[in-house]
Amino acid sequence: MSEVRLSVEPRTEFGKGAARRTRRAGKIPAVLYGHGADPRHFALPAIEFARVVRENGSNAVITLDLEGASELALTKTIVVHPLKNYIEHVDLLVVKRGEKVTVDVPVVVSGTPGPGGLVNQDVDTLQVEVEALHIPEQVEVSIEGAEVGTQILAGQIELPQGATLVTDPESLVVSVNEPQREETGDEAEAGEESAEDAE
Repeated sequence: MSEVRLSVEPRTEFGKGAARRTRRAGKIPAVLYGHGADPRHFALPAIEFARVVRENGSNAVITLDLEGASELALTKTIVVHPLKNYIEHVDLLVVKRGEKVTVDVPVVVSGTPGPGGLVNQDVDTLQVEVEALHIPEQVEVSIEGAEVGTQILAGQIELPQGATLVTDPESLVVSVNEPQREETGDEAEAGEESAEDAE
């Protein structure tokens, strides 16, 4: 993951009105937590931050340039407006180089199962512990040629080097099932007739 730098401004006004004014100015209200320090409030440049998330995923690690000092931070929570689809607020976590963090990494299923197999993905993300500067963008699971009845558990998925699984290893991630058959008209009638015979 490439290192990203953003210049941010401290925020001194709080509340809904202040947040609206910040967003109108093309910035996103954000809070930086962690390492026992008091939470710090600042404004992120909206367009640049949206690009960072698009290019690096929701676990982006950013170098924040704040009043002459720089701070390494992990994107922890992004609050998006449910209707208007703009970023309302961001929570960031202070991280140090070499420090391990726990993050949710998206699971991407690839490949085509064997004949007649229907893919069911039960888990969209895996929680892993990994060094802050080496967070994988995604974890890939191949079901190429997998037969009906195949089940892939979290513990069976190969993680990138240095990543440790936090999710329960017995969690079902992907399964290949038999498609549900719909009864044809003849089968339904036959079923009704046999039910009548049994009466």
